[in-house]
Amino acid sequence: MNMLTFITIGATLLVLGTIAMGVYFLYNDCSRNRSKMKRFLRINLTTFIPVTAAALIIMAPNMVAAATTAASGGFTDAGLGYIAAALSTGLACAGAGYAVGVVGSAALGAVSEDPKILGKTLIYVGLAEGVAIYGLIIAIMIIGSL
Repeated sequence: MNMLTFITIGATLLVLGTIAMGVYFLYNDCSRNRSKMKRFLRINLTTFIPVTAAALIIMAPNMVAAATTAASGGFTDAGLGYIAAALSTGLACAGAGYAVGVVGSAALGAVSEDPKILGKTLIYVGLAEGVAIYGLIIAIMIIGSL
């Protein structure tokens, strides 16, 4: 077996262990086992994140090579262009989702104190949503240039 297989098996076992411990703590008294649960989650996260990062580092060259290889066996930039379009859309949407969550919760708190500022808060939420639209526009421009 190669290193990628070991990393995949390790990450799968970590996820299954987390699920099993979550079920265990769900059906038992969590207040009494809170320190055990925190220690387990700390160990799990400090193990899972490096294992996942190692898997991505090992798998990335193969994924990029598969995306850049054309059907004829030669190399083309279209595969990397599609990866760039996907990354621009995905990262922009993730950032916009985080921004809307933060700005939206602050806007709800502000509107609950003073209902007259609803229009101003909607502008800020709309600006946060605009980030996703900009990422989509960049992806369309990238795909259009391929």
